[in-house]
Parts: sequence; C-alpha cells; structure tokens
Amino acid sequence: MKKLNPRQTQAKILRIFRKVHRATGAALFLFFFILAITGILLGWKSNSKNLIIPQSYKGTASNLQNWLPVDSLHKKALFVLKDSISADLSTELDRIDIRKNKGMVKFIFENHTWEIQLDGATGNVLNIGKRHSDFIEDLHDGTILDTWFNTSAKPFRVIYTSIMGLALLLFTITGFWLWYGPKRLKKHRNKKLNTNV
Repeated sequence: MKKLNPRQTQAKILRIFRKVHRATGAALFLFFFILAITGILLGWKSNSKNLIIPQSYKGTASNLQNWLPVDSLHKKALFVLKDSISADLSTELDRIDIRKNKGMVKFIFENHTWEIQLDGATGNVLNIGKRHSDFIEDLHDGTILDTWFNTSAKPFRVIYTSIMGLALLLFTITGFWLWYGPKRLKKHRNKKLNTNV
C-alpha cells in the first residue's frame, strides 16, 4: 500500500470530515430544525407577552408569615380550575412554584397546560393562563415521546439528548476542521513552495 505524504493525509482527513459532517446533517436535519426553533422560542418565552408563558403577577405580601397555608392555597387553586376553566380537567399537580419575592404562588398541572396564580396572602386569583412553554420544552428535550409512551424513567429523553448532544459535538469538531483544514493545507503548500524556491 502506498504511503501518503502529510498533505495527502490532511486532504484525506478533510474529505472524511466533510462526508461525516454532510451525512450527520442530512440524517438529523429535522431534529436540528426542531431543536433550533424550540430553543429560540424558549429563549424568548419571558418576552413573548403571554403567548408562550403567562406573565408572573405580583401578590400583596412577600413575607411568608403573612401567607395562607399551602394546603388552603392548593384547595383554592383546584376550585378555580374546576369552576373557571373546566370541571373535566385533571387536578394532578406537576409542581407548586412559590415566588416569595412576588408574593405569589403558581399551581402547574401535570396533564394539561393551564396554570393558576394566586396571591399567597389572600388567595385571590392573580392570573389564569396557558403554559405553551411546557409543550415546547418537552419537544425540545424529547420528553414528548416519554409522555406519549407513558414511560416513567424517561428513556426517550436520555437517548434523544445524548444523540443530539453527541451530534452537535461532532458537528463542532468536523465544522472546525472543515474551516481549519484548508488553511492548514494552504499553509503547508506555501511552505513547500518557499522551500523549493
């Protein structure tokens, strides 16, 4: 087998990296497109004027000693959910988001996108809104597949984020080499020309 000189070796590596870069891009195009769009939307969620996520409103007291018990606030949120939105919606909570500095508590539900914000001190409703950001986050990190298939350990999210993370790392390395490789070849060629002169 013929031994390649350094310039031929660099050119061969460059061709391999170009093929890998192109093949990865073609195979994962749709996923990169979804990742990019959802990433942009999540970056803008707080500045979306309630389109992606409801604005956080301010309650009357930031001192927790003046707040109603969390159990009372929870019962109030469930009443508001059934009375003001729909009696058919699930009451299973995903989380309770306490915003002490804002004097407000958010009740975020597991099986739908509604959120209810209550004043921590009075229990008054500050806002009822839809959290489109949760769906976007689930799409962004692959959790949507775990939701559809009702998996508890979230294997789809782990597989999806691992593949996309490794693909992005591969894109970074091959992309850098596609930029740097030709410069290195040109430098090597110029050095050889100067030596021959």
